[in-house]
Amino acid sequence: MTAPELRKLQSHTHEAPEKHRRLRLLRRGLERDWIARTGCWSRVKRVLLTYDQMQAYGLPAAEGKRDDPRWPAFAQRYGFDVDQPVQWEVEALEPAELQRLVLEAVEAHIDRSQLARQLAVEQRQRRQLADFLRQFDGSGGW
Repeated sequence: MTAPELRKLQSHTHEAPEKHRRLRLLRRGLERDWIARTGCWSRVKRVLLTYDQMQAYGLPAAEGKRDDPRWPAFAQRYGFDVDQPVQWEVEALEPAELQRLVLEAVEAHIDRSQLARQLAVEQRQRRQLADFLRQFDGSGGW
């Protein structure tokens, strides 16, 4: 399902329980689709901006989406006004901190021995390419 189709589903589904069910199924489907399309991932782990991070970083709130099915539960859990949705954007983080958080989330999943082997292959390929290019003289000939 495309992003416009998702937005249409979100805005045109009127019955809340059915909407929640469809969105949960859609999210699971998007994760399965990502796995199928990439062909190299066995699972997807969402890395989100948490409420605790929002508090710790003092991120500014923006007006939230009134039709977000997650908002009422979030508002009740953290003491917000259900009728005044707010949201926080991960883009409000400093770029260096955002990079640190992403790398921290990915770090546990890196196979260091495989990474070392791949870096060695790339280094060998760079040397081979440099050696090949040195065969040319200044006039473009051999």
